[in-house]
Amino acid sequence: MKKIFALFAALTLAASAFAVEVGKPAPDFTGTDINGKTVHLSDYKGKIVVIEPYNSDCPYCMNHYRTGAMQELQKDMTAKGVVWLIVDSVNKKNFSYRTPEQARKEFVSQKITAAAWIDDNSGAIGHLYGMETTPQMFVIAADGTLAYDGAIDDRPEPFGDPRTAKNYVRAAVGELIAGKPVTISATKPYGCAVKYAD
Repeated sequence: MKKIFALFAALTLAASAFAVEVGKPAPDFTGTDINGKTVHLSDYKGKIVVIEPYNSDCPYCMNHYRTGAMQELQKDMTAKGVVWLIVDSVNKKNFSYRTPEQARKEFVSQKITAAAWIDDNSGAIGHLYGMETTPQMFVIAADGTLAYDGAIDDRPEPFGDPRTAKNYVRAAVGELIAGKPVTISATKPYGCAVKYAD
């Protein structure tokens, strides 16, 4: 029994060692976008970065895009010099997986504004950041620390207009640009479970 407890404790410590933590440096990663380009988080050093875990088949994500709320947020943020990265961690065996060709078409049809759509079908980036749901959101400050981790807003509904909600990403980015500490730096994410292979 002691051995089992010790093993459990070791696994817990190991998992926590790899979990991202608000206020600590956001772990660097390398991925390939849907155009075949290699993307490193460190490429955007000195800039505010928003990471959006993506699955357009998820009703929550679908609603944000169907209403235009997500595209509006992307445009507003990128107009302020923020780097927006989409991370798609859906595994290749899941029906929601998009091939690079499908993703490129969807990028256009959804009118997405992002620096890159990263194909993370291995789940490496998703696991590194502890991405649980789509759309769980991450905001990284210009100094490279994680400033926000959690829900996109305070309206966990797959219908209606998300623009009526308090948007945590917009608020966090606004405070960072103003040189203020982020008031709400972590919330419980909502949405659909990320479709990892394991």
